[in-house]
Amino acid sequence: MNETSVAGKAIVYSGDRRLTVGRIDYQLSLNGTRLNMPDARNRLTALDALRGLAALGVVLFHYLPYYDRLYDHSFSSPGFLDFGRYGVHLFFMLSGFVIFMTLERTRTSGQFALARAFRLLPALWAGIALTYLMVHWLGPEDRMVSFDAALMNLTLLHEYLGYPHVDGAYWSLVIEATFYVWIALLFYGLGDWRRIRTVLWAWVLVSYAGVIWWKAIPDTLDFLLKDLLFVRYAPLFISGMLIYRAYHDRRLPAIDIALLALSIGHCLVAYKAPFNIFVLACYGIFALAVAGYLNVLSRPSLLWLGSISYTLYLVHQNIGYGLINLAYQAGLPGQLGVVLALAVAIALAAVLHYGIEKPALAYYRQWRANRPTPTARTVIRAERPQEQSGRG
Repeated sequence: MNETSVAGKAIVYSGDRRLTVGRIDYQLSLNGTRLNMPDARNRLTALDALRGLAALGVVLFHYLPYYDRLYDHSFSSPGFLDFGRYGVHLFFMLSGFVIFMTLERTRTSGQFALARAFRLLPALWAGIALTYLMVHWLGPEDRMVSFDAALMNLTLLHEYLGYPHVDGAYWSLVIEATFYVWIALLFYGLGDWRRIRTVLWAWVLVSYAGVIWWKAIPDTLDFLLKDLLFVRYAPLFISGMLIYRAYHDRRLPAIDIALLALSIGHCLVAYKAPFNIFVLACYGIFALAVAGYLNVLSRPSLLWLGSISYTLYLVHQNIGYGLINLAYQAGLPGQLGVVLALAVAIALAAVLHYGIEKPALAYYRQWRANRPTPTARTVIRAERPQEQSGRG
């Protein structure tokens, strides 16, 4: 029998076993190695705070510099708010990181699909309905879509079928959904990390080629590279996955470190300066949070903002544009219109979070708890201890 310490508690295990601490499942395969894990809950709350800050950055970018480009503000906004658009890139890193947690809580691809569906779709559907109705009421007219387009948005297949987004921010949700499909195929199809790693290496290399020769991509490969493989963003997800493995295993083999470095370096060629440097800085901030150095961010206000970040992302953009336009039409200062839009967006996000998102997740968890547990399956076969020795 071996002993380890998690968050100050002694845990005894033998061989390879699953260990649940708080909301995280740890697959222990240390075989005699004593491991002192830091408090996972504190780290996760720091990531929640980062999610809240990223969402706020996206909202301010849309309401200030981006609105100014589309419709013209009566005032100028600070230039640094342009960086807020890259809050989405931090979301992608976080998605790659937390996807392993979903994989460890599910045993089949069907369970994985249900877990992701209950997490995303109820709030999304409510956000689509709310945005569709409010934009048709408030405007702007150029943001209105047909009822057919709104229905297709419910599937997150609309972009592939040529339908517009109900809200411009939904482009990233299409990428998220596509990422989940790839994850299910990789982890439930291949199972072994070494085979999965080979695919990830190929994906990152193709992503480099895609962004370097972006304008030269032939029409026959355009859909595959830009949409299905989303080569501008895939390394963000992959780096998040690798950072989770480092966090979970307390080490990375050299080949995974090389893949992580290559994934991070992708931002330097995928985005123009100075935004590529900002994305690189986001990697550093993300890593510091995972390492436990940003727990100072775990303030109630930021954690609450993080809790509503998904629903805020769903309802902020087009509804906000309509409210800002309405404020201008009423003769109010543009700054007041932005404050009004922000307040309404946060209020609507809170209503959706507490009224739709949380109850849907609670229902799913209760439903799953009442069902027989299927035979456990190892999603990722751990590498042999001797393969890791001397690496990372």
